[in-house]
Amino acid sequence: MYKLFPFFAFLACTFLSCVGADDPVIENEEEVITEFIYRLTPAAGGREVLLVFNDPDGDGGQAPTIQVTGSLTPTTTYGGVIEARNLSDPANTVDIAAEIGDEADEHQLFYLPEGGLDVALTYADSDRKGLPVGLVTDLVTRGASSGNLRIILRHEPAKSATGVTISDPAAAGGETDIEVSFPLSVSN
Repeated sequence: MYKLFPFFAFLACTFLSCVGADDPVIENEEEVITEFIYRLTPAAGGREVLLVFNDPDGDGGQAPTIQVTGSLTPTTTYGGVIEARNLSDPANTVDIAAEIGDEADEHQLFYLPEGGLDVALTYADSDRKGLPVGLVTDLVTRGASSGNLRIILRHEPAKSATGVTISDPAAAGGETDIEVSFPLSVSN
């Protein structure tokens, strides 16, 4: 019996060392986004402004198109809502915004006014921990101005890291799922 113990010990070690060694690591892949829309609706009523990014063939191939359907009005509050879809397979449209909502603790959107664009943004939604997501925002225009509004979607950011704000993702880290810059103006 004692002579068989080393043999069984060897078999047990061999079996246990093989279990899980070649198991694939399942990662949460970056979102594939072919259509990205930031819908801005004036809180007091009025004309909606759409910021639209389209890239039907995904990365590579043809360049994406960017369209803005008008300008914002000075001293106005807008409710902003993100729509994001993967339309690369017409038979299988994927609502990426819904996926972001389902995985809210793993995503955060950032909004960076640049080049003189005089607007202020705040988050209007949060994940289950009370940390911001950014699918829903409030945008307040000040005086007449123009510039760009850069929108960044990060996957697995450090949402509560020191210095992370709606307009400063530097300390958040994470992987960028999409980054789009829209030309935008505030005028009468």
